[in-house]
Parts: sequence; C-alpha cells; structure tokens
Amino acid sequence: MKRKIYDRLIEWKNTKDFKPLIVLGVRQCGKTYIIDEFCKNEFKNYKKINLLYDTDVVNLYSSNVSSEKKYNDLKVLLNFDFEQEDSILFIDEIQVSEEIISELKFFNEKHGNVRIICAGSLLGVKLARLNKPFPVGKVSRLYMFPMDFEEFLLAFNQELLIDKIKYCFKNMEAMGVLHNKAIDYYRRYLLSGGMPDSVKALVECEDDYYSYDLSKLNNIIEDYKNDMNNHITNSSETLKIREIYNSLSTQLQNASKKFQYSVISPTAKSREYFLPLNWLVESNMVQICKCVKIPEKPLLGFVDNDVFKLYYSDVGVFNRLVNNDIKTIILDDMKIYKGIITENYVANQLKANGIDLLYWKGSRDSEVDFLISSANDGIIPVEVKASENTQSKSLKIYYDLYHPKYMIRISLKDFGFNNNIKSIPLYAVFCLSELS
Repeated sequence: MKRKIYDRLIEWKNTKDFKPLIVLGVRQCGKTYIIDEFCKNEFKNYKKINLLYDTDVVNLYSSNVSSEKKYNDLKVLLNFDFEQEDSILFIDEIQVSEEIISELKFFNEKHGNVRIICAGSLLGVKLARLNKPFPVGKVSRLYMFPMDFEEFLLAFNQELLIDKIKYCFKNMEAMGVLHNKAIDYYRRYLLSGGMPDSVKALVECEDDYYSYDLSKLNNIIEDYKNDMNNHITNSSETLKIREIYNSLSTQLQNASKKFQYSVISPTAKSREYFLPLNWLVESNMVQICKCVKIPEKPLLGFVDNDVFKLYYSDVGVFNRLVNNDIKTIILDDMKIYKGIITENYVANQLKANGIDLLYWKGSRDSEVDFLISSANDGIIPVEVKASENTQSKSLKIYYDLYHPKYMIRISLKDFGFNNNIKSIPLYAVFCLSELS
C-alpha cells in the first residue's frame, strides 16, 4: 500500500547531509514495511539487521573497544561494505542497543558518506529515557503515523475521488453526488482505522463490510497491552499507564474535555502520573493536544502545558476499545461516542499531516477544538461537528474576540463558504495540510 512518507524518505536520500535517519511511530503503523520497500527500491546495495535477533551486533557494540574498530568489525560481521556507492544499512529494533544509538554520532562525524536508517518498537520511549548520550544534531528524525484518509483511499484505488476532493477543497466547490460516496468511505475508515493490517483486511472484504475481521484490531490492542507489561520493569508504572490509557474515552466525554487526573482516581496526583503519561506520549499510543492561552503566532509560545487533551492514536483502535461493532459504525449509530470519536478522527488526520495539535479555551465555557497556524491566513480556528447540525456558539465568541480571516467547521456537510466559515467535510481533513 502506498504511503506518503515514502516521498519524505526520497527527500532524505537526496539531501547532501548524510545524517542517519531515525523513523519513529506507534507500533504496527507500517514503519518496517515501508523502510524495507524504500531500501529495496532506491538503493543498489541493501542490508537489513534486526537487533532482536542479530545479537552479535549488539554484543560488538557493548564491547570495550574503539568506535573505529567496532565500525570496521561491523562490516566484516555483516559481510557488507556500507561505504560502497549506492548502499544503505537498515537497523531495525535499534532500541535494543543504547550503544548503537549513541554511536550514530560517530557514523555521522567520521563516516558521513554512509547511509543508515533506523526504526524500532517503542523507540520514542527509549530515546526519552536513554542512559547513554544521544547524538544531538547528528541524526535526522521522521515521524510516521497510521494511514490517513488519503492513504486509505489510495488502498481502495480511489485516486479519482482524491483528485475530486482536493479540487473541491481548493475551490470551495460542492462535491454534489460524490459527497455520499466519500462519506461512505469515511465510515469505512472509522471501522478499520489507519493501521495497515486492518486496512488491508477491509480492502479484502471488497463491499462486504460485515465480513471484516475485527480480530486485526483486537490483536493490535493486545500488543499494546503486552508492551505496557513487557517493557516496563516497574509494576506501579505499568498500572498507571494502563489507567491513563483506559480513561481516555471518559476524559473526552467530560464537559471540559481536558485531561483530569481526578477521572483516574479522586486521589491521583499529577506528579505520580508524569512518567506514565510521558511513556504513552513517547510510545505514540496517544496524541496530546495542548491548550493555547492566546491565539497568536507562534502558537507554541502561548501553550498552557498544564491543560491538555489526549486522543487515541488511531480511531479504529478507539472504536474497538469502546466495543463499537461493525453495524454501529457503518450505520452511524455510535450514540454517546459519536462526537468524541469524530474529534479523535480529526486529531489523527491533523497529526498525520504535520499539523500541531492545539486548541483554544476561553471564558463562558467557550472552546475551539483545534487551531491551525497558516503562513498566509494567520491563526485559523477549527470546530468539529459529528453530524450536519453545525451551530456553534464558541466560534462566534472566538470571532468576536480575535476576528480571524476565516473559520473552519468540519462536519458531515459538503464544501461551502458562508458567514466567514468554510465548511469542510470530514473526509477532506487531510487537505488542511495545504494551509500550514
């Protein structure tokens, strides 16, 4: 399946700065697959190692010899001269060896002609908790997410529909009779989410959605739970990670929607949950959306770090965690969860398309779901609605206070532009990357 990150990998290949590349992302979002395809397709000479199994490599880098000797012995050990032209080395599961992560600095400084790309399970957590020095400024990072809705449509060979959506977004022109077709695919996406194995299973169902195998998502959730157990030595921290993760659907249903430790337990203290929360964010199992006090550029300069919302990293996983079945999702009968699942979907799409997750909260219970900083249009407030009922008191309050160039309302309605509000259908959220 085509992934948009492939173009970013090509950009990295074509740079003159040969920094090792670290690809980060939530487990099972397709990192290993797309890196493997990239290396096979774009390089003449390619070697892949997996540190979970290539223990001799791990042992070599834990030995007490010079970096240069390790470097030369690695070539012999792998029987691969990664210095030869048009070559690349892929180190998978690099989180197993802190020594190799730290040695990426040596690769860059002393052997800058070598192409190295790295990935791993829970690599973000490992990098946040390294005991060895991290090679600051000597590596590049690239973040990968579950498939966004555009990639989902590509998996269904709907290139023409993508072109139509992009055209209508650019020209604020209604989709007309194609609107219902796009909404149908949107509901399919809510069912599978963006995890490649889950999307592949849905594609194989063709038009028989009810034969979709929910066990694909169940297995992903089980893997996440195993990660919480197997990669944390402190049982107390493991418990707190689970408590936070399981509380998210309840947190988002609160009137304030902001994350509150008291939802987990009346006696819960932020200092007790700081590390578990950080673990979930760095593992990319959750996405954090921070509150902005004043919607001015740069938005990140006006963030209140103590006020935030958390979203699940994949809307398909979210639906399984709250036990929404196939019929409930396809027939749009999600009831109390409909609003927060829709908002979670939008958060996932924005994040996957490089838009920081930020929101604004004002007085009189006013709140704007997301803010986008546009190079041309300033700060754009974004409101999310789960249906065609698009009345919004908060947008009016925001407009009266800050007078944005225009506002955006995301809903089930077709494209349109009225009363200074651009109507963007839920299936077109990926197009908002054009604004940032």
